[in-house]
Amino acid sequence: MGAFEYTALNAKGAEKKGIMEGDSSRQIRQQLREQNLIPLKVEEAAKRDRRQKGKNTVGGGVSVMALALMTRQLATLSRTGTPLADALATVGRQTDKPRMKSLLMAIRAQVLEGHTLADAFANFPNIFDSLYIATVRAGEHSGHLDLVLERLAEYTENRQQMRQKVQMALLYPIILSVMAIGVVSALLAFVVPEVVQVFENTGQTLPWLTRALIASSDFLRANFLYMIILIGLVIALFTWLMKKEHFRLRMHKLVLRIPVVGALVRGMNTARLARTLSILSASNVPLLDALHISAQVLTNIPMRRSVEQATVRVREGTSLAQALEQSGYFPPLLIQLISGGEASGELEQMLEHAAISQERELQSIIATLFGLLEPLIIVAMGGIVLIIVLAILLPIFEMNQLVQ
Repeated sequence: MGAFEYTALNAKGAEKKGIMEGDSSRQIRQQLREQNLIPLKVEEAAKRDRRQKGKNTVGGGVSVMALALMTRQLATLSRTGTPLADALATVGRQTDKPRMKSLLMAIRAQVLEGHTLADAFANFPNIFDSLYIATVRAGEHSGHLDLVLERLAEYTENRQQMRQKVQMALLYPIILSVMAIGVVSALLAFVVPEVVQVFENTGQTLPWLTRALIASSDFLRANFLYMIILIGLVIALFTWLMKKEHFRLRMHKLVLRIPVVGALVRGMNTARLARTLSILSASNVPLLDALHISAQVLTNIPMRRSVEQATVRVREGTSLAQALEQSGYFPPLLIQLISGGEASGELEQMLEHAAISQERELQSIIATLFGLLEPLIIVAMGGIVLIIVLAILLPIFEMNQLVQ
């Protein structure tokens, strides 16, 4: 039995969408006709998601917070001893999001057919990543699915909160930058030409700052449209080049060399690596599998490749700490904690401490970076406006001196 999404017309001609369980699309169409509905489209939910694999959709239409809530609800019901199929049905009835309801019905149908929960999740790769699937599979094998789901829910929520913090921290500087560019452009394009006309008929030699301002204003007014087109072409070219692996690798290496931005990118990827390894280790996932999965969650290509190389070294007998240290991308604190965990046999606990430490350090970097960025933008905007004002006032001062 599978879950099918349908689109049908009722007796009044209104379109109706929903989800039904059945053995085939033909059976679903027959059930719809028995309900006096005219079926327009019937499609198996699992096939729809497999067809969407690879498309640029965020979570296949499922938000991160909805996924975290679903995971936590499954963990709670699993802890109470509720059968997995009943837990999936209960969570599906509680959600008011059609996409999530369809997902849960499709997963439940596969569980009823005898598949494990991890295998059912694996049929929806655009929603459940390799970390999620491997952790759930380990939880099913160990018999601690409820604890594993709790960890996944916390991980998903923390990751979303970190993303929101970065977005909120970026929002004000972006708005301020856009307004600063708009104000300066408006001054150069409309205000400066009107003011400069006063000096054109005096016949005096204007100061170099005023002449430079006039030249900038004339250039902006004459080439504004071309500049917009050029900027659009540069953005399009950069976007196209970023799809190329070799160019993206070079850009990621360059980003790591930028003093403040590099520290932020390095901190984000290190925190993600430590947290992922911590979750997988706590779920009894083999270390080599955990390293392979952890490499996939890193967004920076050089750091991802360094973890992949570390996986090869660990397979050859090198310790995890030494393998990561050889890359040179990860901080000494992470290496030291991992080394201590390997020596004491408490790698799981040390990875947890490393994850917490890296996340705190990352939050500190974000707070410091964006705390400095806002006043710097204000100072830069004030400096540009000051230059414009000086360029306008200098001829006036010279005219006053000539009059005296």
